[in-house]
Amino acid sequence: MRAVFGLVLIVGVALAGGAVMMAKNYITAYQNELARERASRGENIPLVDVFIANDQLKYGERLTRDSVRSVRWPENAIPEGAFLTMDALFPPQYPDDLRVVLRRMEKDEAILAVKVTKPGEDAGITSRLAKGMRAFAIRVDVSSGVSGFLRPGDHVDVYWTGSVQDQSGGRNGEFTRLIQTNIELIAVDQSAGGNLDGAVIARTVTAAVRPEQVAALAQAQTTGRLSLALVGAGDDTVASVIEVDQRSLLGLGAIEAPQQIEQEKVCTIRTRRGAEVVEIPIPCTN
Repeated sequence: MRAVFGLVLIVGVALAGGAVMMAKNYITAYQNELARERASRGENIPLVDVFIANDQLKYGERLTRDSVRSVRWPENAIPEGAFLTMDALFPPQYPDDLRVVLRRMEKDEAILAVKVTKPGEDAGITSRLAKGMRAFAIRVDVSSGVSGFLRPGDHVDVYWTGSVQDQSGGRNGEFTRLIQTNIELIAVDQSAGGNLDGAVIARTVTAAVRPEQVAALAQAQTTGRLSLALVGAGDDTVASVIEVDQRSLLGLGAIEAPQQIEQEKVCTIRTRRGAEVVEIPIPCTN
């Protein structure tokens, strides 16, 4: 009896072990098949060639074939203005690599048309002017030029300080007024690139402005002093009319004209008494 019980026990253990092994093999085969099916079912995203920078490119550098390379890029995420072929980036009719970098580009950044010149075109300041805009130079110093922290591409507000003549020909006290808001700087001294190292005390900055703004700034620069206030990056607020004079600065208020004291009106009549003329007071009728 004991032998039969032991035999049954051995058979049961063997069957249980076999079942476990079969289940394990089944699960492993299922997982392998699932992984194989997922790999074969991977998303088929169409890719195209896009040219990117091999290294950091600075303003004014000449773009060459050695400074770019082609990578595979998702077709539905191509940046606007990207170059897809070498002939588009470097046209065959231009034997030399006649493109110049207009804006700083980092390594592995896509080469875009707005960041390089056209073939054969230099990187002069005219290439940074939008249609209808003009370049105007503003004289600055360490105080009016934000301590040398201005860079091409920054936006500034322009304040005018001076005095104006009144109707009598005299001059009123000095006051300061905001005359132009959020104008873009395209050059600092002779540099039109944004890669200036440290603070540079500039003597002139060049702004991109409309023709009517040129006239206003020229008149303001001739008749008073200009100061620039740097606008923060991404700040799209519109500044209102701002004007401060010495009295409002000190909280003194406006000067009130002295009130005239109305004198009592006296009415008289003249009469002659012999050889003497005498004025006699009478009630005024008006």
